[in-house]
Amino acid sequence: MKKLIFLFAVLTAAALAIGVAYGPGLLAPQGAQAQDGGSSTKAKDGGTPAAKSGGEKKKKKRRRRRRTLVQVDKVRIEPLRQTMAVIGRVVAVRSGVVAARIDAPVAEIMVDVGDRVKQGAVLATLVNDRFKWDRAEKAAEVNQARAKISTAKARLALARQELKRISDLRTSAAYSKARFQDKRLEVTRYVAELGEARAALVRAQASLKMAETELRYTAIRAPYDGAITKRQTETGAFVKEGQAMFTMVSDRDLEIEADVPSRRIAGLTAGSTVTFELARGRKLEARVRAVVPEENLRTRTRMVRFKPSFKARPENLAANQSATVYVPVGKARKVLSMHKDALVSSRGVPTVFVVEDRRAHARQVRIGEGLGGRFEVLAGLKEGDLVVIRGNERLKDRKRVRIDGVSN
Repeated sequence: MKKLIFLFAVLTAAALAIGVAYGPGLLAPQGAQAQDGGSSTKAKDGGTPAAKSGGEKKKKKRRRRRRTLVQVDKVRIEPLRQTMAVIGRVVAVRSGVVAARIDAPVAEIMVDVGDRVKQGAVLATLVNDRFKWDRAEKAAEVNQARAKISTAKARLALARQELKRISDLRTSAAYSKARFQDKRLEVTRYVAELGEARAALVRAQASLKMAETELRYTAIRAPYDGAITKRQTETGAFVKEGQAMFTMVSDRDLEIEADVPSRRIAGLTAGSTVTFELARGRKLEARVRAVVPEENLRTRTRMVRFKPSFKARPENLAANQSATVYVPVGKARKVLSMHKDALVSSRGVPTVFVVEDRRAHARQVRIGEGLGGRFEVLAGLKEGDLVVIRGNERLKDRKRVRIDGVSN
């Protein structure tokens, strides 16, 4: 009996072990197995067409999301001109003091330091009472001279009439030669008086012009468009002729002045174009206006004046501001260039990523001189290649990418 119980226990344990190893399907009914098999078959076939299409779209979206978003730029050919940087300065073509032209007290000041004025604008006025009365006096002298001319003309006309009447009596007994000669002298005298009256009129008119000029000088006007940089007088002060009242600078008419080494002058001719850079790093163009034919004995440089071309005038541009002028030192040549942001370092070797067939391929390159925001390419690329300039810091060779845009 004990042997039978032991044998039953062994068989039960073996059955439990087989159920755990092969799962419940071993003991499941045949119908259930068939149902499960059908489900498995459907899963292997991919389900219905609609479910299969939706799954493929999701896979494509997932693959697209896994692609790195990048921005690219084309490798192109452009001219290269070797240049050297020369420190220059912005200078005003017109600047200086505005002085008084007459002696008079200051009546009123219209402007202050920093004000911008137009040519002809009144900056200050001087006390002008004396000049007004002087002008009135000169005008009266002009009128008096004109009256004297009228009197002299009338006397001359009368004398000539009497001389003609005497001359007509030459064949008559009433003719007197002495009287004829006296009347002719009288006509000559009146001609001289008329000449003196006319000269007096010219003198009076000149005096009137001077009086009007001095009266006009009581208004101190701006000689050109510009800004007031200094005020050297106050209301009530007495200024003398030639005394400075204001200092002005024409900040709308500016040039660049640079001392260029004499050995680099050959590339600078009147009308040639160069580039220059202000403090903020923006590159602008300027035209050579003149090369001053005088050399500095100590520095062996010559002064060159450049006329800048401003499509949009930089803000806060001022006289004496520093400017870097790039002077050409050789002839221009065409080179293959790439954007500077395309360059990355791979184990110390200059490398770029070129996009081909939606993949980023790493290429080692050899670069030359800088071209502003670009580098000369000596080897490794060809014209038209699309190099990655944004997003390349996280790329690996042959990684799939999506192009967000092409740089200009």
